[in-house]
Amino acid sequence: MSEKEDEKGKRGSAHQTELYFEVPGTCLPIVYSPEYNITFLGLEKLHPFDAGKWGRVINFLREEQFLTEENIVPAREATEEDLLVVHTKRYLSKLKWSLVVATITEIPPVLFLPNFLVQRKVLRPLRTQTGGTIMAGKLAIDRGWAINVGGGFHHCSSDKGGGFCAYADITLAIKFLFERVEGVRRATIIDLDAHQGNGHERDFLEDRRVYIMDVYNRYIYPGDGYAKRAIKRKVELDWGTEDMEYLQKVELHVEGALNEVRPDVILYNAGTDILDGDPLGGLAISPQGIVKRDEIVFRAARRRSIPILMVTSGGYQKKTARIIADSILNLRREGLIDGAPPDGAGPSLMPLMMSKSVSAGATFNAI
Repeated sequence: MSEKEDEKGKRGSAHQTELYFEVPGTCLPIVYSPEYNITFLGLEKLHPFDAGKWGRVINFLREEQFLTEENIVPAREATEEDLLVVHTKRYLSKLKWSLVVATITEIPPVLFLPNFLVQRKVLRPLRTQTGGTIMAGKLAIDRGWAINVGGGFHHCSSDKGGGFCAYADITLAIKFLFERVEGVRRATIIDLDAHQGNGHERDFLEDRRVYIMDVYNRYIYPGDGYAKRAIKRKVELDWGTEDMEYLQKVELHVEGALNEVRPDVILYNAGTDILDGDPLGGLAISPQGIVKRDEIVFRAARRRSIPILMVTSGGYQKKTARIIADSILNLRREGLIDGAPPDGAGPSLMPLMMSKSVSAGATFNAI
């Protein structure tokens, strides 16, 4: 059987899903649901992850009159059948034990809650964000770009969660595209969260269709040597890396990765835990540096007319919501998320504010 026939066969056998549907042209390819936000008796505050940042990003974008209720694509929750595209039944069954979820989310009191509450208050928001990433993958192909204001659970693989990541949304989004969208045969993951993306790396370790670039602090969680074998372009950073060095490396390696292999889609994991002062990331990037980083990645993708999906991943300070919103607004100002790819291929780096060094790390693990 030829590769094309095999691809058609896989698409033909794909299960029925509610995550791929026709989105009105009046909607921007920005996916979100109020269900993303985790609030339950204050337990979410026991982990440094800001479990309400997604809603604040949307509120900032509404205040700037960029988004309205009518032009956001409402995320749908991934069903068990959707999740089984990647996850094993054994792993999904484990999530029915509150102890397992407490370990993955690193919130010990979750251990003592009945699992039906854990499912509703902790896992359903994460399943909805996972559905949002899968939906945004299709939108990126249709529109040229898409943003899920959530997701990026890059420590979760098909059979193991960790670091506040219970579902492998990055792997799922890519596998859905491979199975269901004709012409999508290669994907590039650009992972710029402060932590190594060991989940998707383990999932795609033997898959030549997926090219992984990962830029991360070499000294922090997860330090997964086995998963590192999947990284095609590995950039390991030192404690306290600042704007100029960071952005030069990002631009050099993003351009190099996309010149080395031209993918049919880019999945961009845009963690904001690189921000100076983040308790887990250990880097020292300024807010302006994060905005510029996202611009570099989008400009490289749009210049080449490669569809790009962005997910927001880690970020452990309250101010990251404002930075994510500012970054999206900057992408609009630069013409990178409105219409056709911009003309020209000039250098994208500009003078940047240098940021201060960061204090040493923390005991939590993170997205």
